[in-house]
Amino acid sequence: MAAYGLYSHIQSNRRRSIALLIGLFFLVYVLVYAGALLAAALSLNADLDTLTQIAWTNLLQAAPFATIGTAVWILIAYYFHQSMIDAVTGGREIQRSDDPRLYTILENLCISRGIPTPKLKVIESDALNAFATGMNAKQYSITVTTGLLDRLDDAEIEAVLGHELTHIRNGDVRMMVVAVIIVGVISFFAELIFRLWFYNGLSFRDSRPDDRRGGGGIAIIVAIGLLAVAYLLSFLIRLALSRSREFLADAGSVELTKNPDAMISALRKIEGRGELPGATSAVMEMCIDNPREGFGELFDTHPSVESRISALVKFAGGHDPGPLALPPPADDDDDQSGPWKSAEQQTDTETSKESDARDDRGPWSQPPAEPAPAPGPWGPHRS
Repeated sequence: MAAYGLYSHIQSNRRRSIALLIGLFFLVYVLVYAGALLAAALSLNADLDTLTQIAWTNLLQAAPFATIGTAVWILIAYYFHQSMIDAVTGGREIQRSDDPRLYTILENLCISRGIPTPKLKVIESDALNAFATGMNAKQYSITVTTGLLDRLDDAEIEAVLGHELTHIRNGDVRMMVVAVIIVGVISFFAELIFRLWFYNGLSFRDSRPDDRRGGGGIAIIVAIGLLAVAYLLSFLIRLALSRSREFLADAGSVELTKNPDAMISALRKIEGRGELPGATSAVMEMCIDNPREGFGELFDTHPSVESRISALVKFAGGHDPGPLALPPPADDDDDQSGPWKSAEQQTDTETSKESDARDDRGPWSQPPAEPAPAPGPWGPHRS
């Protein structure tokens, strides 16, 4: 289960990323051809061979523009995908001064392995979740929710950060971003062609003469089939992402922290509580847990929490406490002592402050006045 630094996994992710990018251009060309075939079938009265030849000619003419458009899309996603994700989730970057505890935990993990410290981002949400993004060392960042920071202790937060660091080191983050780009490009082209067809298809059909040769109907069916297949493949691309990456990231976290129980308890607390309002499915697939799944693991991007915990218990020697109920968050109106102080500690602190205020004397301050002496039978007695 020791996964951190598995070069075979890293190399596999690199090969898959390149293969997916090549497949992206292929799917774009398929969509362009389907669109050209559909347009020819709706506007011309010809047999199937003639329509396919016209569509092929149109594809060759449109291929340079499709290639440039796809490349521009990839470049935009490469440089601005983090800004897009932050806009969707509301993530904001923090520095050491904003949260010294969180920043120190991450920095210590990175120093222990000689890894550049990624950026830290926080989402104001009660959800318990975290994810990593980026395409290179300058872009890598780890995003956590405030709910995660409030409900997990330091050891559990360290385990979660170790999990996300392993995703970065193993190349899983880059792979996920490439998959998101592919889904976005294919969905955009497919929806564009469908909209053009629905808006203009009826007018094309009305303008054709009735004495057609029969090839147009078959061409329309072929074109729609190609569009449907390409659109479906854009969503099934995620099946090319090995779900073992989550097992490897859990194991990598244990190797970093030497604390399997912290990883297990973190998963138990996060389980079913990670829904990010407003986040797209692509963003949820990057998270440490995706609560939107659960219809059978065949089409899930994450293995179940139960199977991940079972692996940690079996191979890392951890102990499963079972499902955990989270304590209610502290009420700021009733307890002004802060999240790490109990009421008794706050009372002791206030008593200490009052004592300090009564005895706040410097070296030149006057000594406290002595009590007045009790009068004796011959007047006041002074020593």
